[in-house]
Amino acid sequence: MHVLDNIRRWVGALAELGISIIVLGVVLQVLFGDEIGAVPFLSVDVLGSVVGFVSTLGREGLVGLVALGILW
Repeated sequence: MHVLDNIRRWVGALAELGISIIVLGVVLQVLFGDEIGAVPFLSVDVLGSVVGFVSTLGREGLVGLVALGILW
């Protein structure tokens, strides 16, 4: 049982780290601009990806809400 608790803590910590990195990317893109290359170490459009993901969930209606509930 201790092994499962350790795995659960590791997964939770990794998820929190991932969310923090995404939030940092969004903030940096808002501050420095959204064109590629505005932030030297950020070679992807984080803000565009987040907006696209939310837009896709919104278009899917109930299925999108269920998927969001599962991801949450």
